[in-house]
Amino acid sequence: MKKLICLLCVGAMVLTGCTTKNEPTDGGKTEQELATYTGKGSGYGGELTVEVDMLGSEIKDIRVIDHKESSPVFSRALPVIKERILEAQSPIVDSVSAATFSSYAVKAAVAEAAKQGGVDFGEITFTTKGEEKPAKELEAVQTQLVIVGGGPAGLSAAISAKEAGLENVILIEKLDILSGNGKFDMNFFDLINSEAQKKAGIEYTKEQFIEDKKTSTDSPERIEAWAEGEYTLDAWLRGMGIELNQSNGGTNHMAEADAYAGEHIQEGLEKRAKELNVDIRTGTKGYDLIMEDGKAVGVKVTNNQNESYDIMAEAVIVSTGGFSFNKELLAKYAPGSEDVNTSNQMGATGDFVPVFEKYDLKMDNMDTLSIFKMIIANRRDLTGAGDGFMLVNKDGNRFIDESKSGLEMAHTILAQPDGKAYYIYDQRLYDTSYRLEKHNNLGYHVKADTLEELAEKLGIPAENLVAAKDAYNKGVSGEAADPFREKPFTEAFSETGPYYGVQVESAIHMTKGGVVANENAQVLNNDDTPVEGLYAAGEVTATTGAYSSSVVFGRISGEKAAEYILNK
Repeated sequence: MKKLICLLCVGAMVLTGCTTKNEPTDGGKTEQELATYTGKGSGYGGELTVEVDMLGSEIKDIRVIDHKESSPVFSRALPVIKERILEAQSPIVDSVSAATFSSYAVKAAVAEAAKQGGVDFGEITFTTKGEEKPAKELEAVQTQLVIVGGGPAGLSAAISAKEAGLENVILIEKLDILSGNGKFDMNFFDLINSEAQKKAGIEYTKEQFIEDKKTSTDSPERIEAWAEGEYTLDAWLRGMGIELNQSNGGTNHMAEADAYAGEHIQEGLEKRAKELNVDIRTGTKGYDLIMEDGKAVGVKVTNNQNESYDIMAEAVIVSTGGFSFNKELLAKYAPGSEDVNTSNQMGATGDFVPVFEKYDLKMDNMDTLSIFKMIIANRRDLTGAGDGFMLVNKDGNRFIDESKSGLEMAHTILAQPDGKAYYIYDQRLYDTSYRLEKHNNLGYHVKADTLEELAEKLGIPAENLVAAKDAYNKGVSGEAADPFREKPFTEAFSETGPYYGVQVESAIHMTKGGVVANENAQVLNNDDTPVEGLYAAGEVTATTGAYSSSVVFGRISGEKAAEYILNK
């Protein structure tokens, strides 16, 4: 229904074209015409089109009527960039951090539209920004709990702390939009005792979860708390309207069969945090802890208004994410990984790693990375699926056992001519994966009726690609040894199209090392004693868990911090 309403609105705007209407001035004696102009800009996903309403030289409203930007980013960034332009009455404003390409597209499109209305803002470039504001030192702010980081862990912490009875909770996020990398995730792993599992007849107990995780790097106590948290998580999420109705077997969940989990979860968490009146401050970076006698009593912050101040609190939760976007920290802690791209968002720069070092807090597993085998080159979207695909280089030749992963896969791809590799698959594999279907619908992958046509579209030699497919199929059938795989895939390539392909690379998806926290999410000193008043959750901690674990321990950190504060 929402889509239908939006389409009707867009249709109405298109029909009216460059419309005008009269509005009286304050004196009521003369009239100005409200005119609508159209402009275009180039964003992350392609061309973007806006309509700009102008009353004389004044920008009255901005509407994006067509775009190809990523929904999880654009839905959050558009209100921010629109507000900045309207407030400044100019597209010469700061871009929304974590949405720089989309911001540039909107600013350029507004400038083009305004020029048609007689207002020339000059050339808008990717580096166009507003005037730098003078530095200010503000008075300290007092609260019960301050949370540093607005991803899934931080939002869950804020919600649970509020639900536990805290009145004053401040959540800061250095980027201009919330939700970290979780908003892009298709799957929500490790969830147990869910309604979707029950409907699918899947039984997965806490005891089974604990047994399956016993080889992880988390302590037995954390694993037990993790299991308990996962067991009650679905009910907690559903209590705020977040329903994961698609079980893909085991502990893997999506929102629906055709809807990613991440965006749905993050929208629900943000909505609930705002309903609970959490004081959310975006564009506000925490850069140091305030410690007194070994106790955490606040955070030092600076914001995008060039203002610095202290937030004094009775407890602090750190949920700032990992450091996969920080080449220096990667080189320091996981040498050899710094030349590999990341699928994580630009905020994953490990801002609190130096803080943990400064206060001699316990850190572990800093050299441990989660590397995703394939992302779309130049986009960073996770892609790929299943059994029965080929990886070829720009010459159309296979070059590695496709079952390989980690840094070996990443570096082997980088070593190919021009560092290019292509993921090639057929209709059978397409039909098994919603991710592949979605990426094709968005135009990210290339489709062709024959391998020869696919090769031409990808710019690789057709004869080599066909030969690679033939050798691959002979390996599957046992007619000949696979030249790269000791154990061939079980699925042969179809001899008839359609076929699909996309340029890919490997990427660091998460860093798994960080500050050590116990089962109560308390940060530990190097002697394994808890730091009073300091908690941590999510990718900033040393953990084998991922998205759902961030929500679980975010929830635990909020509950335990609230308990600590209320019982003082």
